[in-house]
Amino acid sequence: MLPTITIDIGTTSVKLCLFDAEAQLSATRRLATPTQHDEFGEVYDLPALREGVDDFIRSLGSAARASVARIAITGVGESGGLVRSDLSLASPMILWHDQRGAEYLERLSPEQRSLLYRITGLPANGNYALTKIAWAADRATDPDDAQWLNVAEYLAAAMTGERWSEPSLASRTMALDLTTGAWSAEATRLVGLDPSILPFLRRADRGTPITGAFAASSGLDPDVRVHVAGHDHMVGAAGADLAAGELLNSTGTTEGLLFRTSTPRLDERSEAAKLANGLDCAGDGFTLFASIPTGGSAFATLQSMLGVDEHRLAGVVDRLFGRYIAGSIALDRIPLVVPRFRGSPPPAKSSADLGVVAGIRTDTSMDEIVFGTFLGMTLQFRDVLDLFPVRADRVKVIGPASANLLWLQLKADLLGTPLTASRLPEVVSRGAQALASRSRRRWADNDPFTVDPDDTRHRRLREWFAQIRAAWDHLKALPR
Repeated sequence: MLPTITIDIGTTSVKLCLFDAEAQLSATRRLATPTQHDEFGEVYDLPALREGVDDFIRSLGSAARASVARIAITGVGESGGLVRSDLSLASPMILWHDQRGAEYLERLSPEQRSLLYRITGLPANGNYALTKIAWAADRATDPDDAQWLNVAEYLAAAMTGERWSEPSLASRTMALDLTTGAWSAEATRLVGLDPSILPFLRRADRGTPITGAFAASSGLDPDVRVHVAGHDHMVGAAGADLAAGELLNSTGTTEGLLFRTSTPRLDERSEAAKLANGLDCAGDGFTLFASIPTGGSAFATLQSMLGVDEHRLAGVVDRLFGRYIAGSIALDRIPLVVPRFRGSPPPAKSSADLGVVAGIRTDTSMDEIVFGTFLGMTLQFRDVLDLFPVRADRVKVIGPASANLLWLQLKADLLGTPLTASRLPEVVSRGAQALASRSRRRWADNDPFTVDPDDTRHRRLREWFAQIRAAWDHLKALPR
C-alpha cells in the first residue's frame, strides 16, 4: 500500500486518517461535519471543512507528511454544488438528503420517471443530485463555466485545481447512463439541463497531483496525488473485499445494503422496489444498493426521546444483549416500533414518512422501548433485503453496528444467517487507501468475527413475527 491520508465526509462526522505503507492507522481525527443553514435547508460550511482537513494535515509530524504519497477522498453521494473553473461557488454545496429540487421530478410523467430508471438505474427521488443541479442552475449567481461537483470532488479540486467526477459518485447523480458509462443528455434534458454542466469522469485509481500552493501550505510533497475514491458505501465494499453473492451491510448515520453485480438490474421489478444501481468504484462492475435512512442515527433519536445520554444508552443496550442471550426478554411485552425516524426505505422511499410506536403500556420500561427500536430496525432491514433479486451467501457488516452486539445478534437470529463483522474501524477509509494504491484489501485484514444465529431464538422470533405481522404491515402503511 502507499502511505495515504484518507478523508471520509459523512453525514454526521468527517473521518480523517493517515495509513502507512503497511495499511496501519498512524493518526486519526474525527470532526463534526460542518454545516450551516440557508433559507432552503442545510448546506456545507466549506471554509470550516477545508480548515479542518488542513489542520489535521498540518498536525502530522514532518516525517509523517514527508511519507505521504496519496490523498484519497470518499463520502456521501448525492451532495454537491456548482463550482466555477476558478473554484468559486455558483451555488451552495447542498447536503445529500436535501429535497430542495424535488419539484423538478413532480413535473415528470410516470413514463419519464420510468425512462430515468432505465437510463440511470436510479428511482426518481429528490435525494439524487439531478434535481439539485437543476435547482442550483436556475438560481446560480453568475454561472459562467460552473460545473456540478460532489463535496468530495470539490475538496479534491481545492487541492489540485482540477474539476472531475468519479464514476461511482457520478452514478448517484441520476444523470449518468449506466450502460455507456457517460453522462446522459436524455436524462439531463428532462430537467432542462445540458450535460456540459457535469465534469469529465476520472476513475478512483487515477490520481491528480496537488498544486504547488497546496503543497506549500500543507507541508506535503509536491508529488502527492489526490484520488476521489468514490461513494462511501461502495468504497466500503472495496475495504471489505466484497465478492459476488456477498452482502455488504454498511452502517453509519444511515444503513446501506449493497451487492456487487456483473450487470445492472434495470427491470420492472427492481424499479418497483426502488433499488439503486451504480458503478463499482473499483471500475470492474456494478452495484445494487438500498439505503435505510435510520441507522446509527437511531441512537440520537432514543437519547432525545428518552432523555438519556450516550453512555447510559450504551449501558442499556449492553444489558439488553445479556438478557436477550439469556432468554429473559418477553417479546409479547415489547412495543412495536417502525423506526422511520428519518423517512422510509424502499419501496416507499419517502423522506416525509414518520416513525410509529405502538403497544405502549402504563408499565412499559425504557429497556423495552430500546429493545423494540432495535427489533424494529432489524425487521426493516429484512424487509429491504427481501426486495433484492439476489440472495446473500454471506453478510459482511462494517461501521458502528459492528460494535453493537445486540443489533448484530438480532439480525443473525431473525435471518437465520451468520454475520461476519469487522473489529477494525474505518473500513471505508481503508478501502480508499486500497483504491488509491491500486491494491486489494482482504476481508481477513479487518479482523472480522462471526455472529452465529441461534435456532431457538430464530424460532421464537419467527413465531412472534407471525403474530404481529398484520400490525407491522398496517403500521408501515399508515398515511403521514
